[in-house]
Amino acid sequence: MKVCIIGGGGLVGSCAAFALQCGGVVRHIVLLDANQALAEGQALDLLHGSPSTSDQCIEAGGYEQVADADLICITAGLRRKPDESRLDLINRNTDLFISILDNMCSAGVKPSACVLVVSNPVDILTYIATRRLPLPPAQVLGLGTQLDTIRFRSLIAQRLGAAPTQVSALILGEHGDSMVPIWSSATVGGLPLEKYPGWSHQAAQEVFQRTRGSGAEVIAKKGGAGFAVGIAIRDVVHAIALDQRRVLPVSTVQEGLYDIRDVALSVPTVVGRGGVIDRLAIDLWPKELTALRKSGQVLRQTLLEVLKRVGI
Repeated sequence: MKVCIIGGGGLVGSCAAFALQCGGVVRHIVLLDANQALAEGQALDLLHGSPSTSDQCIEAGGYEQVADADLICITAGLRRKPDESRLDLINRNTDLFISILDNMCSAGVKPSACVLVVSNPVDILTYIATRRLPLPPAQVLGLGTQLDTIRFRSLIAQRLGAAPTQVSALILGEHGDSMVPIWSSATVGGLPLEKYPGWSHQAAQEVFQRTRGSGAEVIAKKGGAGFAVGIAIRDVVHAIALDQRRVLPVSTVQEGLYDIRDVALSVPTVVGRGGVIDRLAIDLWPKELTALRKSGQVLRQTLLEVLKRVGI
C-alpha cells in the first residue's frame, strides 16, 4: 500500500509516518508539505532508521505522488491555540483545506483510494472532503474520536492501575467539546467498568473531563500532540490496509444512524479495505443517545455557516 501524508513535515504528519514505519504494514510512505525541505528532512530521518524497522520506500514528494496513492492522509493545518476550541479553527483552516483538495483533484485521485482527514476541525473538514472529492462517501473518513477514544482508555487504565490494552471504551460524536463518553459499554478485561474495583461516579467524571481537555493540556505543555495522534492514525490506516474490519469511532457523513443525518461525526464504524464497511447502531443509554444527537446538532449548525461561507 502507498500512503501519502499531506502535511508530512509537521509534528502530526511526521509522527504518523513514524508510527506507520514502525508498524511495518505500509509499503510506501510519501511525505508532502508546503515546506519541501522540512518534508525531505523528515523523510531522510525516517529512512535512516529503516534497517531496524521494515523494508519500505520512504520519500518526500509533491502532489504528483497522490495520483497512484492507495490512501491520502491529510494532516496539514494551523495549530490550535491553548485557549481555542477546535471549532474556532474553522475560519483559519477551511480555505487551506479546500486548496489541498483542489490540488489533489488536479493531480488525480485513484477511484479506489481512501482519504483520511486528520486536520481540525476534523468533522467539518471531513464533510467538506466528502462533498468535494470525486470519491464514494465510504472512502472518505475523518480520524474523528479515535484519538479521544485511546486517550480515554489510557486515562481509565491509569486511574485503575489496569493494563491499557484491556480497557475497552468509546468516545463518540464530535472531536471537540460536545464529545460523548459511552460508559454503557465500557469494560476492563471483559468486566463491566461500573462494577470494577476502585471505579466510582467521581472517577468517571474526572477521567472524562481530563479526556475532553487532553488536547489543550498537551498543547499547553509541549506545543502540540504528536505521538498519540500518530498511533491513532496508524490504527485507521492498518484497518484499511489489512482489511481488518475493526470497529473504530471514525468520522463520516451520517445517513440516519441514531436519526443523525447530513453531518460528519463519529459513530461505531466497521473499517476495512474499502473504507467504511458498515456503521453499527449499538444500544446506548438514553442520556448517551441524547448527547450524541445534540453533538450532531452542534456540528450541523457550524457546518451550515461554513458551507454558506465557502459556497458548497
